[in-house]
Amino acid sequence: MSQLNALFRKRIGFPEKEKITFENLDIILEHTAKTIPFENLSIIENRTSDISKRNLMNKILVRKEGGLCYELNSILYFFLIEHGFNAVLLRGVVFNNATQEYHSLGRTHVTILITHKDQTYLIDTGFGGSLPLKPVPLTGETISSNNGQFRINKDNCEHGNYVLEIKLKYKDKDWKIGYAFDSRKSTMDVSEFNAIQTIIAEHQESPFNKNPLISKLTNTGSISLTNTSFTQWIDGIVTKEKIDDAGFKKLIKQHFDI
Repeated sequence: MSQLNALFRKRIGFPEKEKITFENLDIILEHTAKTIPFENLSIIENRTSDISKRNLMNKILVRKEGGLCYELNSILYFFLIEHGFNAVLLRGVVFNNATQEYHSLGRTHVTILITHKDQTYLIDTGFGGSLPLKPVPLTGETISSNNGQFRINKDNCEHGNYVLEIKLKYKDKDWKIGYAFDSRKSTMDVSEFNAIQTIIAEHQESPFNKNPLISKLTNTGSISLTNTSFTQWIDGIVTKEKIDDAGFKKLIKQHFDI
């Protein structure tokens, strides 16, 4: 067993000897979403490293931190290809549902496509609280999970040829656009994501270089922490409390073990 395989299984609490198959990918995705947080602390603290397999293993599996999409989906990608999956990485453009526009930062989201029995699926463990938790086929079929409903529609626009649509459990009454992506522009070289990291860290319109943000899914919903508030979704009920620096340090250790 490789070091990455052993460390990834240990990090997400998945049995060491259990075989990884397409049929149990939903378990892998759910374990990952509830264990490895979506967070921007390395950006905020100005301690980023080049995006590489070695650095991602050190950050996420050894130091047990979280990361942003280009880190979380990249480490999952490495895990999947070690288990024989036909997987590639690709970049997407996030949609701002408040302004009804695609984000001006461009193709800064990273996700995964896998092919299984001649069918292509999207897998994403790096989209904050909006994670499908199951492979989503590119056929338009609606997939339901503990986190809501997800589907992918073909849409030949300037940002790609497919769009991920989302209806989160307890949160969304109508379908919302997550992001557009181009299935024809894939990569297996994570060093390409250094350009994304630079944009996220330096661009004035980046949503991730202003204040700390840590979130992950839980058995009953999700939790999200910033330097000023702590938000919990428990069985559809949301609570939000204001916090100070001391509260931030306490809660980040208590709920995220960081």
